[in-house]
Amino acid sequence: MSKTLKVGLVQQSAWPEKTRSLEASEAGIRELAGRGAELVLLQELHATHYFCQSEDAELFDLAEPLDGPTSQTLAALARELDIVIVGSIFERRAPGLYHNTAVVMDRGRGRVGHYRKMHIPDDPGFYEKFYFTPGDGDAGQGFEPIDTSVGRLGVLVCWDQWYPEAARLMALAGAELLLYPTAIGWHPPDDQPEKQRQKDAWTLIQRAHGVANGLPVIVANRVGHEPDLSGVGEGIDFWGGSFICGPQGEFLAHAGESSENLLVELDLTRSEQVRRMWPYLRDRRVDAYGDLTRRYRDR
Repeated sequence: MSKTLKVGLVQQSAWPEKTRSLEASEAGIRELAGRGAELVLLQELHATHYFCQSEDAELFDLAEPLDGPTSQTLAALARELDIVIVGSIFERRAPGLYHNTAVVMDRGRGRVGHYRKMHIPDDPGFYEKFYFTPGDGDAGQGFEPIDTSVGRLGVLVCWDQWYPEAARLMALAGAELLLYPTAIGWHPPDDQPEKQRQKDAWTLIQRAHGVANGLPVIVANRVGHEPDLSGVGEGIDFWGGSFICGPQGEFLAHAGESSENLLVELDLTRSEQVRRMWPYLRDRRVDAYGDLTRRYRDR
């Protein structure tokens, strides 16, 4: 028998003011719940602007505890609407210790799990190593799926999306869906061909994770121009392009470059069918992959 799940995502703009940003998130969640969504994914750091464009110690004041105001808002919405919500916070774990953390709220149960971003970039306009400590494998951390009332969720965050190892480990632990809250866009000076190559690569790699693991993939990205508040850079044009694809990488819904909510009814039994036809997990040569734990295979 088929097992269906209505999944939605919110693609939105964000602002420095948490109240304004969270209002946009809440509006999207309510709209999707009204259309029958049982699971809603929000984008990375949806409660604030993308503050990592510069290094500014005062911006640590944006961080909040794991069960702080943003989590409380999402938990209340999940309880009221009887849905599962995957949100994102700038987490203050301890003095001087901060994470980029996805939180999972399950109906009336509150927070049932969280995932601290494991791969942390450090590039012009994306100075995340200044702000975020990588997830460290503590209980509930690492590449561990989160069990919810709608299934086992393999939640990863943004830069994690480029690493097939992360998706594979989630799949090997029994994840039924791969979810990627993300914040990625263009530097305004890039020419159009380069912009297209970047966006195509971003879309392709995540669809490939679905193919390689026989799992649906849900990706929520932000939209709109966000200035570099330090005045040093030209800001980032977040390209949107959020999507939901099936276990063969097929597009089921694909957003444009403006605010948009996507909703799809997934048939979760298709993963079993696809894996029977394409048994990648069966044919893995686990005896020959030892060097994957090395940084590089120097000769």
